[in-house]
Amino acid sequence: MTTSNRRVPANGWKPGQSGNPRGKPAGARNKATMMVLGLMQDGAEEITKAVLDAAKGGDLSAARLVLERLAPPMRERPISIDLPATDTAEGIDKAAQAVLQAVSGGDLLPGEAQALAGIIEGRRKAMETLELEKRIAALEERNGKA
Repeated sequence: MTTSNRRVPANGWKPGQSGNPRGKPAGARNKATMMVLGLMQDGAEEITKAVLDAAKGGDLSAARLVLERLAPPMRERPISIDLPATDTAEGIDKAAQAVLQAVSGGDLLPGEAQALAGIIEGRRKAMETLELEKRIAALEERNGKA
């Protein structure tokens, strides 16, 4: 049963049917974008030179623009830090201390330390869950419920 009382002509569009099933071709640009790109191409060399000159002259906005284009923001980098084994609560504590010392010594950035601390915390939770599972199993066995 349809909830619409609308009559659809035999040659008309049916509800849910697209008027352009193939859609817009991939990579197609609208007219405004094409116009702006054309204007930029015509003066690209002059614009680049003007921005570079402004940056050299001390314009911080121009300098930021140049730097953002030449050297994009750094993404994550691999880090190497010696951590003790994390198979005991004492090992997890020592690992957290090692991360803290690495930050205070300048070997790790605070964001990197936060990521490592999250990994260490995940390990601690996994160990805690495993320990609780063992305790529950031992209690059930002792009480004869197993």
